[in-house]
This record gives sequence, C-alpha cells and structure tokens, in this order.
Amino acid sequence: TLALLTGCNGMRLIDSQVQSVPAASAAALQGARYRFERLPSQISNPAAGLAEQQAQAALSMAGLVRDDAGAQLSILVQARTGAVVDTWGRPALGFGLHGYSHRSMVTGWGMRFPPPPQYQYEVSLLMRDLRSGLVVYETQAAHNGPWSDAEKIIPALMTAALKDFPNPPARNRQVNIEIAR
Repeated sequence: TLALLTGCNGMRLIDSQVQSVPAASAAALQGARYRFERLPSQISNPAAGLAEQQAQAALSMAGLVRDDAGAQLSILVQARTGAVVDTWGRPALGFGLHGYSHRSMVTGWGMRFPPPPQYQYEVSLLMRDLRSGLVVYETQAAHNGPWSDAEKIIPALMTAALKDFPNPPARNRQVNIEIAR
C-alpha cells in the first residue's frame, strides 16, 4: 500500500521528443538579445502572446535576454495543442483503485470505455539573425499525454526545446521535465 501512495507525489514527468538544429556558432548565440516575431496570422491572435510569455522564461533560463530595441535575433514562437481520440475505439487497459474502505484498499485491472482522451502538444522556436535574415537556430518539442492543462505543459515543452542551448546533441532526443501536478 505504501508503494502505491508514494507514487502519487506532487510532481509529474513531461516526456518530450525534442529536435534542435543550430545553424550558427554557439558563441554567436550565447547571451544574445532578442525580440519576438509574429506571422500575419498571429498578430491579432491572443494565443500568440500567451505562447511568447510562456517561452520568455525558458529563453531567459537559456541565457537569452529580451531587448526589443537592441535585439540581435528575432524569435518566432508557435504552440499547438489538441485532443486525440482513438478512432479504433480500443479500450484502455490500466491499473486503478476500484474501491477504498477504512480497513482495506481493493485494487484490480479494469477496462474503460470510451478510452481516456490523449492530448498532443507541440512547440517550436525559430531564431533569425536580424542583420542577415538567416535562421540561426531551430528547435521543437512534442508531448502526448493524458493531461489537458496546457498552461503547465507548454512552458515545460519550451524548457525542453531549449535544453542544451546553444549546443544541443546532433540527434532527436527525449527530454524529461518535472512539473507540479
């Protein structure tokens, strides 16, 4: 029983699939000043501003400094979320607590119909040198899971996308970020 209860701590793991591609030397990006760039479709979209707010903390942790007037880089931020439904109608087989009394806890396997929803999250950041107009860094992170609280998951994905900035490994990787439940 103790093992079951300790597994319910106050943290959860957001496992993200991350791909980052630098196109400039690390020295050019270290401590750079940036401003946000928006596509025409993002200008009047309040979600674009929210994605930028969520990215700003991760960019700061990566050593970048927001400076709209003295920017060296422009950063385009995109975030997408969506619910995924199992079109096959397959049951979700899982372990769960089926009952509890003051004397004992009953556990067992169960089938759930319809299956619980899954949510997809994706973020991407595109950094462009303002003098040359060239893309100098590109990164994206994706996560699928049972949680619908995008306001907690999107910032974790931004942090995952900027892990090891500006010298990421040269391959796709999984980055795990813990967040509060």
